[in-house]
Amino acid sequence: MFARKKAPAPSLRRQQMGLDVGRRLDANPDMVRAEVSGIQIYYQLDFLNFAQCDTLIATIDANRRPSSLLSDRNDPDFRTSDSCDMNRYAPEVQPTDEAIAALLGLPPEHGETLQGQRYAPGQRFRAHHDYFHETESYWQQMQASGGQRTWTTMIYLNDVAEGGATWFPQAGFKVAPRRGLLLAWNNMNPDGTPNVQTLHEGTAVVEGTKYIVTKWFRENAWLKR
Repeated sequence: MFARKKAPAPSLRRQQMGLDVGRRLDANPDMVRAEVSGIQIYYQLDFLNFAQCDTLIATIDANRRPSSLLSDRNDPDFRTSDSCDMNRYAPEVQPTDEAIAALLGLPPEHGETLQGQRYAPGQRFRAHHDYFHETESYWQQMQASGGQRTWTTMIYLNDVAEGGATWFPQAGFKVAPRRGLLLAWNNMNPDGTPNVQTLHEGTAVVEGTKYIVTKWFRENAWLKR
């Protein structure tokens, strides 16, 4: 007989984070809750202006490296973009980093390093979850560094001529890159368990180059003081 995998347990902490952030975003007139069944997801147009986007693009270009993959699988074609980890205290990064935390009302120390990503034509990030899978070998290390990922925020830094959409296949939701657009979603279900419907893909860029920044928040403090 095969052992049955243990289902993730509900979490009151993650449940409360979902409620608190949801109330905050619902009360923000600049935020729109997307009509997506099964996922708590919001967006805001023009969260960053053109100058802010251009500054972050320049930072990505100056510091990019091949993107890595936190997974037990070894598939070099799964994530083919370039990435860079941004210094949260750098003057060109700090205002955006802190604005994201303030938008969600989450403690800044729960936020991971803001990550910039660059997708050239043909590059993509195949369908994945942002939350951590408890069956993977990295889970113990993640528990010791802030625990589960809860909210994801993503900001598109430029328009893309063709391709590069963020696609949630199980939810039937797709977002095309638009300069300054912020997308935020809760990776957890209302009971605090991981939400499998948050599966999403960075589809291949066809024409142009796609730049984004992504910030993930943990259930506990990620930044150690």
